[in-house]
Amino acid sequence: MAFDDQQPPWGQNKRPPTPEEMIATLIKNVKSAFGGGAGGSGGTPSSGTAGSSSGPSFLAGLGKAGGIIIALLLFNVAYSSFYTINPGERGVVLRFGKYVKIASPGLNFKVPMVDQVYKVNVDAVRKEEFGFRTREPGQKTVYQRQGYDNESLMLTGDKNVIDVEWIVQYKVFDPVNFVFKVADVQSAVRDVSETAIRRIVGNMDFDYVLSNREILAAATAREVQAALNRYEAGVKIVTVQLQDVNPPEAVKPAFNEVNEADQDMKRLVNEAEEAYNKVVPKARGQAKETIEEAHGYAVERTNGAKGDAARFLAVLKEYQGAKDVTRRRMYLETMQKVLPKVSEVYVIDKEQRSVLPLLDLSGARKK
Repeated sequence: MAFDDQQPPWGQNKRPPTPEEMIATLIKNVKSAFGGGAGGSGGTPSSGTAGSSSGPSFLAGLGKAGGIIIALLLFNVAYSSFYTINPGERGVVLRFGKYVKIASPGLNFKVPMVDQVYKVNVDAVRKEEFGFRTREPGQKTVYQRQGYDNESLMLTGDKNVIDVEWIVQYKVFDPVNFVFKVADVQSAVRDVSETAIRRIVGNMDFDYVLSNREILAAATAREVQAALNRYEAGVKIVTVQLQDVNPPEAVKPAFNEVNEADQDMKRLVNEAEEAYNKVVPKARGQAKETIEEAHGYAVERTNGAKGDAARFLAVLKEYQGAKDVTRRRMYLETMQKVLPKVSEVYVIDKEQRSVLPLLDLSGARKK
C-alpha cells in the first residue's frame, strides 16, 4: 500500500473522504484484488497452474471490486442526502426539475440524485454603483470615477448636461423568482435603474435636479421597484442614494460664475426687500397717524364749535331775561380771565388827563 494513500488515525473520522481519496481507494482495492493470483517474485508460473487458478482468482477479484464500488456509491448517496443552509440563506429545492419547497437554515434532507438545491442569500444587501466604483472601502473610502462617464452623464429637460452619480441597494425577498424568473438579476437592476433615472432627469430642469436630490431619489426608487415587480425579479429596493450631482467638469467654471451671479442677485434683492420693509411700513404708519390726527382735529373743532354755539345761545337766553346782570357777569368773567395774564397795568383817568399812580398787581399776585 502506497504511503500517499494512507490517512492519519486521528483524521479518519473527522471528515468525509474527498472524491480524489475515494478514487485512490478504489484503484488500490482493484489492484489488490487482481494482483492476488500472481506468482512469486521474478518467476513465471507454469501453464497448468495458471490455467487452473486464473479463472477463480479473476472472478473473486471482480466480485470484490464490484462490492467496493457499490459500497462507495451507497456512501456517496448517503452523504449527498443531507445539506446545510447557512443563516441568512434560503434553499430552493427542485425535484425532477420542478419547484418543491423553500429550505430553511440548518441541516436539511433531500432525495439523492433526484432533488437539486439552489442556495440564495436573502439577508445580504446587494449594491450597484453608477458613475463610479468603490476601490478601497473603509473609513476613508477610495472611489474611481474615470471611465464611467457613459453611466453618469445625462440630459435634463432644459437641454443641459448634468453628471449624476448614484447607488442602488436591494435585497432578495422571493428566492424562487430570483432564481428562475430573470436570468441575470444584477444586469436587470442596473438596466432598469439607469433607464428610470435618465427618464426622470430628462423631465426635470437643471436647477431643479441640483436642488431636489431627495425627490429624484424617491421617484427613481418607486419606478425601479415597479419595473422589477413586473419582471418578477424577486428583489426589493432598499434605497436609491444620489452620491453626487454636479455639472460636467468642462463647464464647472462657467457654472460657478453663474452661481455667484445668482447669489449676488439674491443678496441685492434681499437688501432691497430689507430697505423696503423698513421704509414703506414706516411711511404707511406715519400717513395713517396724520390721517387719524386730522380726523381728531376735525372732530375736536366741530365739537368745539357746537359747544360754543350752544353756550352762546344759553348766554343769549339769559341776557334776554336780565340784561344788566348778565352784562356785568360777563364783564367780570372776562376780566377774571384777562387780568391774571397781565404783567403791567396802566390806569388812566376817565378824561385821560394823566396817568394815575401805578398799582403793582404782579407783586400782590406773587404773594
